[in-house]
Amino acid sequence: MAVTVLLELKAKSGTGDAMVGVFKSILPDTRAYEGCISVDVLQNQDDPDTLVLVEVWEAKENHEKYMGWRAETGLVDQLMAAVENPPSIRYFNTADA
Repeated sequence: MAVTVLLELKAKSGTGDAMVGVFKSILPDTRAYEGCISVDVLQNQDDPDTLVLVEVWEAKENHEKYMGWRAETGLVDQLMAAVENPPSIRYFNTADA
């Protein structure tokens, strides 16, 4: 069953649009990564420095492997330097409701 990942982050003040640009440049590799079904970036209308990535993966393990790869490449450290606080990463299953 596919898993939905919500990654929420707060870019440093005034840098939300630049962060969107970073994601635009790196997300083609994410979308091509094994197990990635889709990734969308949402920008808060009232606070453009707040971004939410809505990701759908074949399995949680695919996302965890992907995050390990991004950490190895140094991208995670670069993003951590550009945000106010550590990002929130949450995993969801679709509920049968």
